[in-house]
Amino acid sequence: EIDTADVTVFMKGTKFAPQCGFSRAVAQVMEIQGVTNYNDVNVLADEEIRSGIKEFSNWPTIPQVYVKGEFVGGCDIVVNMHKSGELEELLIKEGVLVEIDDEDGKKE
Repeated sequence: EIDTADVTVFMKGTKFAPQCGFSRAVAQVMEIQGVTNYNDVNVLADEEIRSGIKEFSNWPTIPQVYVKGEFVGGCDIVVNMHKSGELEELLIKEGVLVEIDDEDGKKE
């Protein structure tokens, strides 16, 4: 699951119908960042995935965000990275987002 998309989010519910506030927050951050084609995995649909992903990442909570197969963090980390600009930098560096030139032809 992690390697099938540039971004994978293990969450409660789906990106279109999150079933907890933390999953909703991550879905909103992804939408704001312009990442809409990410792989969402509903952990409520499969208890094995829900417990297995926590062991795999050694992270106790859901949601969990992966970029290019690497664990980035949970809700608080992803929201803080979004606020600081680190998430956008990571997404550009990993080729998930394309850096856009502003009117002056400079990179933003």
